[in-house]
Amino acid sequence: MPRSAASRAFPAARVAVVVPAYEAAPFIGRALRSLIDQSFRDWELVVVDDGSTDETASIAAAMLDPDRSSVLRLGTNRGLGAALNAGIEATTAGLVAYLPADDIWYPSHLESLLAALEQSPDAVLAYAGVAHHVQSRSTGPVEGYGLQLVQVMHRRTPDRWLERDELVTDDLDAMLWGALSDRGGSVATGQVTCAWVDHPRQRHKLIRESFGGGINVYRRHFAIDRPLRFRSTEGELLDEEVLYGRFRDRPSPAPADDALKIVLVGELAYNPERVLSFVEGGHRLYGLWTPDGAGFNFVGPAPFGHVEEIPREHWEESFRRIRPDVVYGLLNWHAIPFAHHVLTRNPGIPFVWHFKESPFAAIERGLWPMLAELDLRADARIYSSEEMLEWYETALPGIDRDDGLTIVQNGDLPKAEWFTPDPGERLSDVDGDVHTVCAGRPFGIYPDLLAKLAAHGIHTHFHGPTWGDWWRDWIAEADRVAPGHVHIHPTVLQPDWVPVFSRYDAAWLHVFRSENEGDLRRARWDDLNLPARLGTYAAAGLPLLQPDHGDAVVATQTLARSLGVGIFLDDVESFAARLTDREELRRRRDAMWAAREDFTFDAHVDRLVALFRRAIAARTSSDGGPRSVRPTASVR
Repeated sequence: MPRSAASRAFPAARVAVVVPAYEAAPFIGRALRSLIDQSFRDWELVVVDDGSTDETASIAAAMLDPDRSSVLRLGTNRGLGAALNAGIEATTAGLVAYLPADDIWYPSHLESLLAALEQSPDAVLAYAGVAHHVQSRSTGPVEGYGLQLVQVMHRRTPDRWLERDELVTDDLDAMLWGALSDRGGSVATGQVTCAWVDHPRQRHKLIRESFGGGINVYRRHFAIDRPLRFRSTEGELLDEEVLYGRFRDRPSPAPADDALKIVLVGELAYNPERVLSFVEGGHRLYGLWTPDGAGFNFVGPAPFGHVEEIPREHWEESFRRIRPDVVYGLLNWHAIPFAHHVLTRNPGIPFVWHFKESPFAAIERGLWPMLAELDLRADARIYSSEEMLEWYETALPGIDRDDGLTIVQNGDLPKAEWFTPDPGERLSDVDGDVHTVCAGRPFGIYPDLLAKLAAHGIHTHFHGPTWGDWWRDWIAEADRVAPGHVHIHPTVLQPDWVPVFSRYDAAWLHVFRSENEGDLRRARWDDLNLPARLGTYAAAGLPLLQPDHGDAVVATQTLARSLGVGIFLDDVESFAARLTDREELRRRRDAMWAAREDFTFDAHVDRLVALFRRAIAARTSSDGGPRSVRPTASVR
């Protein structure tokens, strides 16, 4: 067996090879075989097993020469930077090369990199060409990604890789390459001698939202239970230590005499810290998270604290220990399979299902039978809009809105903590123009519309995210047709919602044209949805901009009309006239400011708890089984 990296003393070698590995059992044998087959033989090797739970370490150990190789096992997963630093520290050679456990080298790889450095004594770093996937080869950095580990050999320097506790990023320039470049130049071999193997669990794909990654996907994959500083090459910095510090540092209040033990099952989507309102009400929270979920949907462990994590692998045992009072299943379609799993294996605990996502997305993905069963078998159910409940009544006749166990409640409203009292100075009071804002992706807001509004002195401001080729092309076209009237800004995080967004006059919801003609059987998700950005706009007291859908049934239109906070787009001329009517804008802003408390999650916690208690009482008075609602033929 290879010696441990801490105890071995290898003979002097020219090149140190560092192999970072995490849950790499299916890959690492292929990678190490490509090292063993190198034409250049004067190397030492350390495999850094970064807290794997599979057979990564044993597979590596069985393949390696103990006279110049070792396996360094980290007790817990510490992240790529820490693994690479540990590997470098465990070696002594003057040159360092990297072979990620899921990548491969071709036989001449080390030889060609070494020759390039020997021929360029002032260069600090050499890089090979790389095959990225079956159809892509590059003799330099991979376009859009930069130099990858598998391509590089560099001279040993005092520089260290940036570690997870400092920043999570897919930007290897920020992690080390930039520091090496500051010491000297780089040289290319001009030969493709390695492969950056393309597969779904690549680290950059866990980080970049355009690949379905993001901070929550990354957190879930590596089972991280603490705040992160996170920035992908497509987005802006998110510092959870700063954002959630006020909650983590705040002690939990003592549980109330009638406290409920609430198990959150699934994922929390946007505004996850809202659930701390239950804790502030004297209840206890536990988190049992889905193994699946989108990057923008929060999936624990919770970086804001005060939620006890339940291991997914042993959740039934944890239920027996905790003895929860209620299971609160939520929120988007990604959580449906796991919530259904818990429902069907639920040992008699009242189950409340809260769905805030498109039922059409569930149908398209083959999840409708599970979703329907969640609705019909739950002890209580919550729908995110009145229109959503009405749609379900047409789809699942077993739903009974009058049973006391069915309510309407928007699912991912923000915490009241972010609704600070002091708005900022409006831009329109400074320059006399009208300034509108869109937070998040510009659904349906096309450059030609912005050009027409610009002709009336109406500006549109967009606050992140800004990733993807489509968005870059969109910005270029908007700048061309509406010069000086389209403004791109960074994402605004919760503490700055009120001071930043209150500078604007009104805010854009999703722009679409409803075609349901008042018949919910014709409805699309846009018709039923109350977007997450509603709470952000309400915090700043912003009127809502959206098309006039006439007699169609549209949740956002119903809401805006009932509160008197909407400005509706029909033709551009009349729309612009209303936007430039200062008195009308003032009335709409005042109405939204007066209603904004209702857009906080805190305002509805007592109502949710009351529903939980009714579900508990209904379960207690029954025989302990699921509610006796027979699934309809559509869910069999």
